[in-house]
Amino acid sequence: MAATTPHRWLLLIHNIPPKPPYLRNKIGKRLSRVGAVPVKNSVYVLPLGDGALEDFQWVRREVIAGGGDAFVCEARFVDGLTENETEARFRAARDADYHALADELRPTLAAVKRKKKLDAVARAELAAALERGRKRVDEIAAIDFFAASGREVVAGLLGELAARLGGDAVAGETLARADYRGRTWVTRANIHVDRIACAWLIRRFIDPAAKFHFVPGKTYEPKRGELRFDMFDAEFTHEGDKCSFEVLLERFGLRDAGLRAIAEIVHDIDLKDGKFGRPDTDGVARVVAALAMSAANDAERVARGSALFEDLHKLYARQS
Repeated sequence: MAATTPHRWLLLIHNIPPKPPYLRNKIGKRLSRVGAVPVKNSVYVLPLGDGALEDFQWVRREVIAGGGDAFVCEARFVDGLTENETEARFRAARDADYHALADELRPTLAAVKRKKKLDAVARAELAAALERGRKRVDEIAAIDFFAASGREVVAGLLGELAARLGGDAVAGETLARADYRGRTWVTRANIHVDRIACAWLIRRFIDPAAKFHFVPGKTYEPKRGELRFDMFDAEFTHEGDKCSFEVLLERFGLRDAGLRAIAEIVHDIDLKDGKFGRPDTDGVARVVAALAMSAANDAERVARGSALFEDLHKLYARQS
């Protein structure tokens, strides 16, 4: 008999009575706090694990105590919903959390940038905002099971807030591209617009012989000599309100008009803040989403995305 595919998921299937009316809201908040995502009405999923099982068992007890029914089971998806689509639901949920936090932090950073010097009151307010942001990002990260990209957005904002609180300079030195040739560049798997654009930029303008390695974002330990980009604690990742593509441009002194135009588009797609509002942004976002969905793997995403960004660069360079 052939070996069966191991289960990857836990499902909570529940039926909540209409009364008391607060119970449904209470259970919904509990499920959100443990990081569960819905796959259907009254069916929630978590990655298989002891902690997830305990979380679902507690929710089940609350449902039953309120007069409802609930079941917890191990599962794997064989039709109608793929494993990748299930993971994408988790990333989308956590990205929404990260981006909501980023929206809370941006006004604080903008206010700090307007001040030449922070007085005692401003420093105390900044320290409190920084502490709240760090606490909230830790809460989100605890239920970020598949390394959503939004964490880098928040980490960049918190990093610049911390630097300004400490009085450190935020801008880095211009790096010599000759020192970064023939390297292995590491980023999180399941790449999207910022990482695709960064990979094109690295191979096109920084390291023509670059090798790319796509890894799990939460568990990977970098090897000696590797360079990481657009992932947590990377050498090149979000800084302040800049996406990783913008950071690479700045750090390597790449300033042509075509690259600036691409940077504005990548920024608005990745950070979702509408900072630049270029008319081409929505169209590029759709093309990137389509190629990410249809590409067989991350290497193919890089290849197809590189062709897109190469053409865009030629277009915008001519228009400048």
